Amino acid sequence: MTGPATVQWTLSGFGDEIDDDPVLQIAVLQALGANHIEVRSAWGTNIVDLGPEQLVELKKLLDAAGMGVSAIASPIGKVDVTLPVEHEVERLRRAANAAQVLGSRYIRIFSFYYGEGVDVHSIRDDVIERMRALADVAEESGVVLLHENEKDIFGDTPDRVLDIIESVNSPALKVAWDPANFVQVGVKPFDEGYAKLRPHLEYLQVKDARFADGVVVPAGEGDGDLLRTVEALKADGFVGFASLEPHLAGAHGLGGFSGPTAFGMAARAFAKVVNEAGVETK
Repeated sequence: MTGPATVQWTLSGFGDEIDDDPVLQIAVLQALGANHIEVRSAWGTNIVDLGPEQLVELKKLLDAAGMGVSAIASPIGKVDVTLPVEHEVERLRRAANAAQVLGSRYIRIFSFYYGEGVDVHSIRDDVIERMRALADVAEESGVVLLHENEKDIFGDTPDRVLDIIESVNSPALKVAWDPANFVQVGVKPFDEGYAKLRPHLEYLQVKDARFADGVVVPAGEGDGDLLRTVEALKADGFVGFASLEPHLAGAHGLGGFSGPTAFGMAARAFAKVVNEAGVETK
């Protein structure tokens, strides 16, 4: 009698958490066993602002290293909901072009900030209208949008994420699961979100945090239920990307930074979690 088949997930990571230089991003990720990268910025420039020549140059670097792109980590939807719909539609078209050039089918997006003192429920219809417009672009472009549950946006709790996904109802809009962000808004990720969102969960972002102070910590060292989530995903047959987004040296509006050393710590912490769960990464 043989044991269960080995489950393999594809390891990736946010290259710009390592360094601005994509050559260093690639080198560190490969040293940690990853052959994919999630591209948020290169040479200090956000992915939606890279020019055609820069995208071609980045593609050459990735191809020379045998590196694939797991996702375009765009800032789409990380703006106030009062901006016109066309503002983010136009930026998404640029992100979709980057995805095409770099050979990725996924684009990470968000579901809009709202002003201080504004009732979150009052912006629901505006958010759904914008998310549907973005999904339309994605369907036309042949890409899949991954909604990240960032804190302080409309979709920062499991119920509101589910509302977005079910209301837009597009095959081009799925869930990127970020446990640290759930913790930072007071949600127990696994107990309060996993069952609701699992049918739509397409991509795992590896980040953990503590309830006590909201501080981001390496995977498995916080309250993000990483081990239980990995075990459940394995049992459910998940075989997608797990992308390291450590945020260990600081975070800001459009992302975070770790540096090579802290990024390595984050990778080793996640390796410990997946090993315990019986998942291999490639």
